[in-house]
Amino acid sequence: MDDLERFEYMDEGCELFPSCLRCPLPRCRYDDPSGLQVARDERNQEIVRRHRSEGLSAEALAALFGVSKRTAYRAIAAARREPVAASKKEEP
Repeated sequence: MDDLERFEYMDEGCELFPSCLRCPLPRCRYDDPSGLQVARDERNQEIVRRHRSEGLSAEALAALFGVSKRTAYRAIAAARREPVAASKKEEP
């Protein structure tokens, strides 16, 4: 057996999630030059997406993402305040 196969990985997560292996974000916060803010924005977008698509409550989302209920409520409320992008009409 190769020595690399016996390496124990310490899954310590980050400020956003306690486990890297169970993180729901599509990109690690350490992989992006803007780091933490981008990861928070992605987390909040995922909270909103799951709220809209699955109808999950703020309480359920808070438990799922390991954040406070207030954080989940803030993400949902911020998305409600964002203007909806108007669809562009194609010119003939």
